[in-house]
Amino acid sequence: MPSFDIVSKVDPQTLENAVNTAKKELQTRYDLRDTKGGIELDKKANTIQLSSENSMRVKSLEDILLTRIVKQGLDGTCLDFSEEEQASGALVKKTVKVRAGIDKDTSRKIGKLIKDSKLKVDVQTQDEQVRVASKKIDELQQVMAMLRGADLGIPLQFVNMKS
Repeated sequence: MPSFDIVSKVDPQTLENAVNTAKKELQTRYDLRDTKGGIELDKKANTIQLSSENSMRVKSLEDILLTRIVKQGLDGTCLDFSEEEQASGALVKKTVKVRAGIDKDTSRKIGKLIKDSKLKVDVQTQDEQVRVASKKIDELQQVMAMLRGADLGIPLQFVNMKS
């Protein structure tokens, strides 16, 4: 029975390259010269720490990081900028989470979207991925096209296509 998996993952090497490129740009930008703090990637916690003297410069760091991530070919929605900034001594710090995996709420939304499309497919949630199976490959391709057009707030990849 043909099937595929829906996942949301970020290549760690590409993410590290984007962060390193953003650090280099931070050193060369005239308006951010003499800035204390910077951009740090925590691979284990899957977060990026932004720090600077004031919130305006932290916003500039966000823009630089987002630009570099998009230029490296990653989806900009993989970053979660929703956490508030906190003051820490002379610096303002912001932690940006890197979204990886599909959480329960999003997997329910995906399942509901697929069920509402009235296509004859089976949907199974497995840990941080969703498996879709059908007797016809055309229906699977319709599901992929529908999910590409849907705004779920996370980047989706379609892997492990079996015929």
